[in-house]
Amino acid sequence: MTKVKAWLNAARLRTLPLSISGIIVGTALAAYYGVTNITIFSLALCTTIGLQVTSNFANDYGDGVKGTDGDDRIGPKRALQSGLLSAADLKKGIYISIIINAVLIVSLIITSFGLKEILYPILFLMLGSFAIWAAIKYTVGKSAYGYQGLGDVFVFIFFGLVSVLGSMFLYVKFISLISVLPAIAIGLLSVGVLNLNNMRDIKSDAAVGKNTLAVKMGLSRAKNYHYTILVLSLLCLFCFLLTTNASQLRYVSLVGYIPVLVHLRKVALTNKAADLDPELKKLALSTFFIAILFFISYYYFL
Repeated sequence: MTKVKAWLNAARLRTLPLSISGIIVGTALAAYYGVTNITIFSLALCTTIGLQVTSNFANDYGDGVKGTDGDDRIGPKRALQSGLLSAADLKKGIYISIIINAVLIVSLIITSFGLKEILYPILFLMLGSFAIWAAIKYTVGKSAYGYQGLGDVFVFIFFGLVSVLGSMFLYVKFISLISVLPAIAIGLLSVGVLNLNNMRDIKSDAAVGKNTLAVKMGLSRAKNYHYTILVLSLLCLFCFLLTTNASQLRYVSLVGYIPVLVHLRKVALTNKAADLDPELKKLALSTFFIAILFFISYYYFL
């Protein structure tokens, strides 16, 4: 495998649709309130992708040096685990991606707020710094929060609340109370993807002391948790759709939950954690599909 392919492997491009779902929904919410800006949209997408790639590099490095990614790991082989990249290579990749992220974050803030504002740029710079920290500390270091069962909390915050509400604020400079509902919906779907990943790896994670929420609860309770968060996601989005005055076509985004419900049945009927691996892509793409449908209905058919 060439070096370029090795880096693409470490970047895990298949995770990117899920990471940008919140930006898509936040942009649609801004359009609902009458504001669109293609430059903000483009920079927000690039920033989110940059943070996700940083997180993927850091996860590959962190799990690799801790020995979490052993030969018994289910799912795609990691770059460090399989020897495609060294630990030193990944550290350099993390540093470079951090620099790129910093440039993107500053560019996005200047584009949104200009050079005269002070308070909002400072707040978003702090938020951007926290996002970079969170992307790295999921698996890197002795205090990695992913090893303490806190990954679900951070995913909900950054993939849901920050991604949706933060991107919306960049356009309209306010956050409406009702917009919290789709942010929660996307956040819970994203947590579902992480929980599915953790259920798949429950045995290997437990063996090396990676105490994810799934490890702490056990497979049976992790499944119940999975059903709960995905159904709550559906209810939150449905309540938002009921309370807005856009076109009746807004309900089309609920079609995206059909594969989610099919997914839930598959999870319920699966007894072996290893058999959950194919469901990861399905749930991630379903979340992206819901975001796209939401975007179409609120961006084009108000």
